[in-house]
Amino acid sequence: MPRLNHDRITWLAYAQLGLWGFFLYGFGPVVPLLRDEQGTSAAVAGLHSTALAAGALAGGALFAPVARRFGRAPTIWLGLVGVAAGVSGLALLRPLPATLAIVMVIATAGTLIVSGVNVVLTTRHGSAAPAALAEANAACAGMGILAPLVIGLSVNAGWGWRPGMSIVVALIALVAVAALTRRVRGPRVAVVQPHRASVSAGTRRLPKAYWIAWVLMAVTGSIEVCLSLWTADVLRVHAGMAPGAASAAVAAIVAGMFVGRIFGGRVALRLRPVPLLLAALGVSLAGFALFWVASVGWLAVVGLVVLGLGNALHYPLAISLALAVAGDATDQAAGWSAYSMGVGFGIAPVALGWVADGVGAHLAFLLLPGFIAVAALLAVRLGRALPTPTPVERPTPASV
Repeated sequence: MPRLNHDRITWLAYAQLGLWGFFLYGFGPVVPLLRDEQGTSAAVAGLHSTALAAGALAGGALFAPVARRFGRAPTIWLGLVGVAAGVSGLALLRPLPATLAIVMVIATAGTLIVSGVNVVLTTRHGSAAPAALAEANAACAGMGILAPLVIGLSVNAGWGWRPGMSIVVALIALVAVAALTRRVRGPRVAVVQPHRASVSAGTRRLPKAYWIAWVLMAVTGSIEVCLSLWTADVLRVHAGMAPGAASAAVAAIVAGMFVGRIFGGRVALRLRPVPLLLAALGVSLAGFALFWVASVGWLAVVGLVVLGLGNALHYPLAISLALAVAGDATDQAAGWSAYSMGVGFGIAPVALGWVADGVGAHLAFLLLPGFIAVAALLAVRLGRALPTPTPVERPTPASV
């Protein structure tokens, strides 16, 4: 069994991804508050999700050349500086065009962080990389629990959401000081290592099963981002929660994801991916039903925790299946996967917001069971399209 070595570089990578998680999960409950400030419709406010998606695509395109020029560790720090600068700008500027532009910049910087951390942990831990990546994403979700709570407390105190979100700037500075003090500089390795597989992968045609998984990632990504951006609205309108409490309650989803990702990795060692994914979608549907029918806050929050438990495994299982069927074209497959998430993050929240403008946020949320049903059908189709099951091979430091 592979052993995971928790060295200083690994702990730093966990912290860096967690800092991004603070913004990512904290920004969702901020969107309805921004809408109220700016006097826009739900559909227009949903354009902030489109800005996140556009920034993610830009960051994915920039990562390789920037990391090749400056190195992986400096690229991660560059991303953190971009997030800090963007959050500072978000605290100062209020017009809609300005907030959309700033969110796109923050998402571009955040993608540099995510890509850098993934590559650093993969190349550093070899066969133990899946465990390291699972822990890193648990750290991200853990910070995501904290962020809505801090923002909710800030709103309830009468300070607004900006002081709560701005805490991430101080946390970035704190981690930077700790890294300098402990002299944690990061691994000095090239990002793009020329090997024969990467050359041939650049022109290889990906199989049908990969594209089914690609659409599956877009659909499950739509579920997650719609919950992140509009759950607080439903809690305010249907469950009668105060704005600050509703914003803080979004942390229940991330809490469920945190627990699900810690224990889900162990379950995945015993069950095949497609049946486990179908089970996770079933848990999500049960959690959604409880959340949607609840007319009191505490019951809705219980439903959100269950939703998070199911959602925790959607993306990890879908991306692992996509990369497993890609053969030696894993670099190409990973690159295209960013676009699937961009599609889900960019379109679904705007569509939900458009429907919400007509029928209200609570009824509009019935789109989510539709997404879950489509995801289940795609998972079944993917199971039929997969070749004979073989163990998923993970890259080693020598082969990345």
